[in-house]
Amino acid sequence: MFRDLVDDPDNYSLEPDTFLDVPFVPTDEGVVKAMLELAGTGPQDLLYDLGAGDGRIVVAAARHYNTRSIGIEIDPYRIADAMEYAGLTRVEYLVDFIEDSIFTADISAATVVTLYLLDSVNLQLRPRLLSELRPGTRIVSHAFSMGDWKPDELLELSGVKIYKWVVPAQIAGTWEWEGWDGTPYRMELRQKFQEIEADIWKAGKAVQLKNARLDGNRLELDIQSGDTAHLTSFTLNFKDNELKSVQED
Repeated sequence: MFRDLVDDPDNYSLEPDTFLDVPFVPTDEGVVKAMLELAGTGPQDLLYDLGAGDGRIVVAAARHYNTRSIGIEIDPYRIADAMEYAGLTRVEYLVDFIEDSIFTADISAATVVTLYLLDSVNLQLRPRLLSELRPGTRIVSHAFSMGDWKPDELLELSGVKIYKWVVPAQIAGTWEWEGWDGTPYRMELRQKFQEIEADIWKAGKAVQLKNARLDGNRLELDIQSGDTAHLTSFTLNFKDNELKSVQED
């Protein structure tokens, strides 16, 4: 029978030489639903739940959003229960559970990552999330933040905070492109996660950057020339650290 793992808060089910980075505390079903909706989870996604516990996030994604989902969990006893739960809910064909560490498991294929860990563990994971996940991957965390990596969205549900980040492309550096009329633009871009600062020149003359928004591989810019109130808007699309296309609005 599917066990209530809340009765084992100190992880006594583990072998003596097994150490959990985070004690198991189950996520409320309402929070699970809010996390998956905030991530925009759908049938096109591959979700990884890091520290999957009893598998409820993985199973909920499969049951309610038809999402292929994988749980990473170091405790084999919890994996056994999670697999049994998936079978009872008839979603075992959509889910898998892998016995591995959240710090070493291959998560590079994920399009959605869910977390219910600790602030300190999130910070340990952060370099992996930024370097190994593809730009545009959504990360949702129940209750815990990522330090100075500010969330793209923050939801509060009955006093519980749910954070969402979109993995940004790494695009700091110098970029050049042409406007629709052939006017050359050059940009020296500085980046802190998804936050952008830049110096921009139009035909060799400095212009003002009024707004910038980085969403995965997509950078939206509003540029103002001289004293005119008119803004020129560009959408720059990047892939593999290259500027692939520019749209001028």
